[in-house]
Amino acid sequence: MHYTGTIWRPPYEADSLLLEVTAGCTHHKCKFCTLYSDLPFKFRMTPIEDIESDLLEVQVLRNNPASIITNKLHGLPRPKPIQRVFLTGANPFVLKTDKLLEIAALIRKYLPSVESIGCFARITDSKNKTEEELLQLRQVGYNGLTIGVETGDDAALSFMRKGYTSQDILTQCKRLEQAGIEYGFFYLTSISGKGNGETGAKASAEIFNQLHPFLIGPNMLTIYPESELYQEIQNGNWEAEGEIEKYRELRVLVENLNISTYFAAMGASNAFQLQGLLPEDKEKLLETLDRIISEADETELLHYRKNLPHL
Repeated sequence: MHYTGTIWRPPYEADSLLLEVTAGCTHHKCKFCTLYSDLPFKFRMTPIEDIESDLLEVQVLRNNPASIITNKLHGLPRPKPIQRVFLTGANPFVLKTDKLLEIAALIRKYLPSVESIGCFARITDSKNKTEEELLQLRQVGYNGLTIGVETGDDAALSFMRKGYTSQDILTQCKRLEQAGIEYGFFYLTSISGKGNGETGAKASAEIFNQLHPFLIGPNMLTIYPESELYQEIQNGNWEAEGEIEKYRELRVLVENLNISTYFAAMGASNAFQLQGLLPEDKEKLLETLDRIISEADETELLHYRKNLPHL
């Protein structure tokens, strides 16, 4: 398999086949991001021959009679058919529609059991795709995109150079919904900065409540020295929330969400793992957050944050 640099995936894609089709990020301007700093380039599409080679490799490994017999001799079950593929890279959905259709056709050729294709996406990735193209992509299996919207706070989006506004979130996600493409959100706790988190959470809930994400997954902002945001802090231009303050922000977000979605703070950036269905589990989530806010130790949480090697 061809993999370039660190491979990132959402926690809920653990059972998906990870197929590299891009490496890096087309935007590469967010002040807080260091996820692709280990790459010597900004963005690159994987050669189509490498993608086909990887799919052939998976097909052979899954269906090779020798592998099946070896598994049986060792008491291992026959591998289950692959039902989902997750395309790696920061935003593979930015690729032109004909290229995404070509990749889907190759997946179907070598792995006919695959039912859906997911990937990370930026809000801007669908801007240059027509309604007809989005429908085409849904028809060939693209579904369950993970979008790092981060926030609905326009001031924070602008300062962090995300490259879109809260109105863009509404416009593009409604277009995805019209095409039948489901999506989930990553929310970045603390992106609005010290003293502004609760305001940012309310602004985000106002945007999210007009949409239908299957999931809202909070991650907590962790600032690494190589990020541009770290330098902004050194220059006195921005200040991060405290650790307990981040949980107060999350509480405001949960309290103000009134849509049906799955709320899941699952990534390593979250010292406490939180999961629940909204609105059914709202009170339980609020009670848990209240307990964290009243009982957790700021120093211990800060120690966790400072010693987090990666997200």
